[in-house]
Formats: sequence, structure tokens, C-alpha cells
Amino acid sequence: MITVNNVSLRYGKRILFDEVNLKFTKGNCYGIIGANGAGKSTFMKIISGEIEPTTGIIDITPGERMAVLKQNHFEFDQHSVIHTVMMGHKKLWNIIQEKDALYAKPDFSEEDGIRVGDLEAEFGEMNGWNAESDAAELLSNLGIREELHYEFMENLSGKEKVRVLLAQALYGNPDILLMDEPTNDLDIDTISWLENFLADYQNTVIVVSHDRHFLDAVCTHVADIDYGKITIFTGNYSFWYQSSQLMLQLMSQKNKKTEDKRKELQDFISRFSANASKAKQATSRKKALEKLNIEELRPSTRKYPGIFFTPERDLGDQVLQVNQISKKIGDKTLFHNITFTAEKGDKIAIVSRDPLAKTNFFEIIAGEKEADHGTFKWGVTVTNNYLPNENHTFFTGDLNLIDWLRQYSKDKDESFVRGFLGRMLFSGEESLKSCKVLSGGEKVRCMISRGMLLGGNALILDEPTNHLDMESITAFNNALQDFKGFVIFTSHDHQFMQTVANRIIEITPNGIIDKLMSYDEYIVDPKVKELQDQLYPAGQLV
Repeated sequence: MITVNNVSLRYGKRILFDEVNLKFTKGNCYGIIGANGAGKSTFMKIISGEIEPTTGIIDITPGERMAVLKQNHFEFDQHSVIHTVMMGHKKLWNIIQEKDALYAKPDFSEEDGIRVGDLEAEFGEMNGWNAESDAAELLSNLGIREELHYEFMENLSGKEKVRVLLAQALYGNPDILLMDEPTNDLDIDTISWLENFLADYQNTVIVVSHDRHFLDAVCTHVADIDYGKITIFTGNYSFWYQSSQLMLQLMSQKNKKTEDKRKELQDFISRFSANASKAKQATSRKKALEKLNIEELRPSTRKYPGIFFTPERDLGDQVLQVNQISKKIGDKTLFHNITFTAEKGDKIAIVSRDPLAKTNFFEIIAGEKEADHGTFKWGVTVTNNYLPNENHTFFTGDLNLIDWLRQYSKDKDESFVRGFLGRMLFSGEESLKSCKVLSGGEKVRCMISRGMLLGGNALILDEPTNHLDMESITAFNNALQDFKGFVIFTSHDHQFMQTVANRIIEITPNGIIDKLMSYDEYIVDPKVKELQDQLYPAGQLV
């Protein structure tokens, strides 16, 4: 168990959180949520001991082992993959190292023999004989092929290193597991494995993630950083979000009786309790919700941008015709002979094991790049808006945000542009700062604003959720669900893909898979799995 006692953190006059008192208990998974800059990762570093709080202490039950998902991808470059994983259990690894060093001594003494005997006893108690096979099993479950297990870490790709470091954190069943953005660079199958692993995990897990689907699948509780405090709520992210939004509605309806408000919220809690996403969590979650005091719930102070896409003209029936498009980079085939027809009503999610394939395809149909072979044709009624994955070329000048956005607006009036920026959470002096100094998330919000002003009826979106906080992702997600035009997009956000797309097209080096179904249906369809095995090169890692 972790006990947080009167912890505060201040940077000069800025207070991230003040006098926080919490308990994180065994058998629960806690999702740390909060706006960008609220201190999610910082709070994790306080728990791990990497950062000292301004005041207060962190108490951990004596004897409990903590594991932290490492963020430095180069830290273990001079070690083998299998040993990197085993280092996750520091005590066991130290025993192995000391034991091997003693056995290697040319002048092995009686005292050394006694020490080795003690080490062997402790090694056996820790199930050390299975240490290497356990590490190998974890690596295989996370998509690291057996032939890579004894390679040096420096020879692995960035995505492979991410998986090895995740295996390191999970290794040896730690009592406390801290993970900051564990799903980054993982494919859908590996994320699903991790979700199931954590749902069955019997110890304490604390996780930071922007993946709403992942938080819903694994979290029994949400720790919300807001109001300068950290408050733990029972339930997953969706429950927290929906109850927070409901509280906002109830508070705004002053004329409603208190008992009416209580009944509406209690009904919502009951519905959530009856539909817990994980059967193993359902009973404990239901009991916790039955004890939930409605007065504990309160609306969030976080703000959601006002995102809405209004097409200037309606789409005709014919939207996009793609005919035998192919593209290579050097000797590498990204895709070959892609052919499909998009029609009115389609919202197409593009998936691929190669992100370069997706980006090159979007650049081609947006007119930014030429295909090696093949053609495409947009319908005569189509006006498309392209939101690229890389947007730095849009922000090379020294314009302030008002003048930057004014370039794309038919209404040049400053009050109109300021109002538009305000809806996208750029208010007051923020609207006057240079576009060159924007953060990644701010640039994406500007690009979304540009897309709204252009009024297109077809949206081409390459990883539009990158760099956005959960509030912006949620608002963007809702806007695309309501959008009446055509959308062709890709995203690493599972919920975004599931709730927007009604058709999935997977791009491979040897053709496409085209299915009229939801994303969740697609990823479990056995026929899709068969086609993927046929169309991808053997061993290609997502």
C-alpha cells in the first residue's frame, strides 16, 4: 500500500497540488488524470522517489517492491534484451550477479562457499530457476521475437525497445507498478494483452495514459488532479467523465429539487455498476459504488474546446475513387495497387502496420505527393481539408495567433477571429503570442481551427489526436461523430477509431483489407487475421 501524507509541490509561486492525502491499495488500478501541465507525471515521480515534494511524505508498506516503466530508451543499450528485462527485479538480479561472480573466482574460499550457499537459498525462494524463462515469456507476449532475446538493446528499433522496457516493469510481479503512457508505440494486439494482464493483476497499479479505452479497460479508480488537489473516485475514466458532465448539468439547473438531482445521478451510478466492463472487477466496483456519496462528486474545472465542422455544401453520392495506387520508398514497398471507392456516409479509418504507409497515402490523396503508379479522383461536390501528421511548415512565420488564423477565415474581423480562438481555449493575451512558440498540442488545436474555418465537406486526418490532451480529444471525437460529411482518418486512440469509423481499410505492402464494420469488430474478426497473415511480410512488427 502507498500512503500519501500531506504532500505539496510548489515551483515558486505556482502550486501544482497542496496537502494531498491519499491511499493506493492492493488489488486496484488507479488512472491519474488531469489537464496538460497539471502534474500527472510529476506526481508519479514523487511516488517513485525521483522527485522530492515540497512538503509531506510518501509511505510504502515495508518489503513491497516497486517497479517503474522506464522512459530512457538508451539506458540499457549495452545489455542483452533478456538481461534488461531481468534487471526489472533488482534484488533478484543482484543475487544472480553476485552468485555468478563468486563462482567465477579462481581462488574460491570456504567463506565464498558459505556466501554462495546463502545466495542459492535466497535465489531458490525467489523462484530464480525460472527467472530467464519468465522473462522470455513476457517478451514473447509483448511481440519480441525469440531470436531478439539475446541481442543487445542497441540493435533494437525504438518500438522494440518500448516493449522490452514494458516487460522489464512487469517482470517479477512487483507489489507496486507505476506506468507513464504504457501504450505508446504498441499495436492493438499488445495493448489488448496488457489490458487483460492488468485486469487480472492482484497488486497495486498506478498509470498515466491519454488512451481513454485503455483507462476504461484497466482502471478501478481515477485519481483526478484538479482544484490544486488530487481526489480519488471509484470507477473508470468514462464513469468519471460522464458523472462530472452530469454534475455540471445538474448544477446549472438551479430550479431542480435536490432530490431530483440525487435520483438522476444515483440512477446513472446504478447503470454504470450494472455494466462494469470487466467481470472480475464488477463485484468490487459495484460494492464501492453502492457506498459512493453523491456529495463527493463535483464537476471538473477543465475546459473543453468548442470543435464543430460545418460543411459549406452538401456531398454528392460520389466522394473518392482510388485506382491502383502504389508507393515505394527506396526498395521498400509501402502499398501496392490500392483500389477502392468511397461514398457518401463513409467514415473510413485507415490502419496499417507501417505508419509511413498511412502518411504517404494521405499525402497522395491530399495532393501533397505523387503516387508511383495509379490515380485517384475526388467527386465534383467535394472540398477537402487535410490535417497532416507533421504541421511544422504551417508555423514557420512570426505571425501572432490572430493573424495566423485570419489567413484561413473569410471573415477578417478581429473580434470574429478572437471569438473563434477563444472557443479553442486561446483567450486574452494567448491570442497574441507568436505561432512559432506554440506547443505541439496548441499547434494541433490551431490546425483544427483552420479546418473548421475552411468549411470542407471531406476531412483527411493523419493522427489528429497526437499531442492533444484528453479534453481536446474528447471534444474532437464528439465533433467527428456529429459531422455530416466524409471522413478518412487514422488515430492511435482506440475510442476515437471505434466511435467515428463505420468502415475500416487496412493498407499493406500487398493490397488492402476493406471491411464495412466497426473498429472493435475488425480487430477480433478471424477472417481479417487470416488476410493480415497473407498480406504482411513475416515478422513485421507494428
